[in-house]
Amino acid sequence: MSDPVLIVGAGPVGLVMALELARYQVPVRIVDAMTERATTSRAVAIWPRTLELMERGGDGLSAELVGLGNKVTAANMLADGKHLARVPLDEIETPYPFVLMLPQSETERVLLAHLQARGVEPELGVSLADFTQEGEVVTATLRQADGSEATARYAALVACDGAHSPVRHRLGLVFEGDTLGSDWAQGDFHLSGLPFPVNEFATCLHAEGPAVLFPLAPGRCRVIVGLGPSTTDAPPPPPDRAGFQALLDRRGPGGITLHDTLWSTSFRINERQVENYRVGRVFLAGDAAHVHSPAGGQGMNTGMQDAVNLAWKLALVLRGLATAPVLLDSYDPERRAVGAEVIATSGRLTRLATLKNPLARHIRNTVMPAVLGLAPVRHKLEGDLTETAIHYRDSPLNGISWGAGPRAGDRMLPADGEPPYGVGDTPRFTLRAGPGAGAPPGDLPAALVYPMVRPHAVAGGIQLIRPDGYLALSVAEGEWAPITDYLARLGPARSKGVSA
Repeated sequence: MSDPVLIVGAGPVGLVMALELARYQVPVRIVDAMTERATTSRAVAIWPRTLELMERGGDGLSAELVGLGNKVTAANMLADGKHLARVPLDEIETPYPFVLMLPQSETERVLLAHLQARGVEPELGVSLADFTQEGEVVTATLRQADGSEATARYAALVACDGAHSPVRHRLGLVFEGDTLGSDWAQGDFHLSGLPFPVNEFATCLHAEGPAVLFPLAPGRCRVIVGLGPSTTDAPPPPPDRAGFQALLDRRGPGGITLHDTLWSTSFRINERQVENYRVGRVFLAGDAAHVHSPAGGQGMNTGMQDAVNLAWKLALVLRGLATAPVLLDSYDPERRAVGAEVIATSGRLTRLATLKNPLARHIRNTVMPAVLGLAPVRHKLEGDLTETAIHYRDSPLNGISWGAGPRAGDRMLPADGEPPYGVGDTPRFTLRAGPGAGAPPGDLPAALVYPMVRPHAVAGGIQLIRPDGYLALSVAEGEWAPITDYLARLGPARSKGVSA
């Protein structure tokens, strides 16, 4: 392996992509046309599954993020100022039973510091002028801020360059979907009078449109408001502080006072997804591949998880540890399915919050408390929001599933006190086996599998868990042949070293 991977876009998705590849000892070059980093908050929510995956780096990244943010553990629903329901977010089995509220500028600062610690420095003021690909080589021309250009070879190109992705346009990929016909605004404010603790957020439903309150810190909050149907070609400017205050007075629980505006913007909601996340050795991740409603705050998280999914597969291939085409082929179907589900879920939440028909609103407000009081419904909503319900059950990478336990493609959590799945400088699979499994075969590839077999967390059987913490396959005790065959099909170079 000699050519680096070129990452276009140095926002959260590009930074995670570079960080994961650098951890896996894959040379990277990351560029962005921006000349300096934004200091505004933009995305503010980091969900549990993202923190679980970031923990795999072994460098304290998740702990550092958690130490900087506000841990929110419940969501409140109001209608016309009256409390309808409270949904806890801490019933999910995870080391991070909360949504972490942290301004995107802070998230980027932490990611950047960890990337620099691995010897990689993003190049700002550098844009992608053009690229071509032939076989397994991408040839890209980069333009410096002074207009000078240079062309070089790369092993792959990963487009993390946003909703208006030049890479996507250059590939001619269709960004299928629609723009919703309504205007929205959001802003960060210092305020007082919130009737909820700082660890709870609130969605306030109203005939005019919703108002959502995300607490960032004591006395500081993100406010999102619907402005009504679009009547102009572009979104109108966001309201001033008095305008936001008037909307909250009408829609909120009352008693809230906005003191000053830290940042505000207006926007329209796009629900779009690219037809294919991969063309040869060019891959799309984050907003370059999917955009959707901010309801649920999952955009940044979904993009960061795109990067995690792709990085371990690309590292195995580029380091020559696995050669099966299915590794890179699996990125598109796995992540496109997740993107489609996020678009659908956030769209449903948006439409539910913006009902205009009085009868429909009455039914919603009447039924919602009872429905959210049902444990299965509440847990389904929690799993969708926290992204802990994400699975790859239809992945082409899946092997067989044994017994009544987890199915291939399901998220797996390590036992208490165990390191996360996928730690280290090589993307290895983890074996779990019950006491009756017997010794593993001596020819399991040590380049692909951690050298020690972890004891089975619950009962018998053997499980093979992917570097990103999803189950690859499971078999009954003693049935090592399917494990051996699965790893052999990935095409690794064989070397011994796995032990019970």
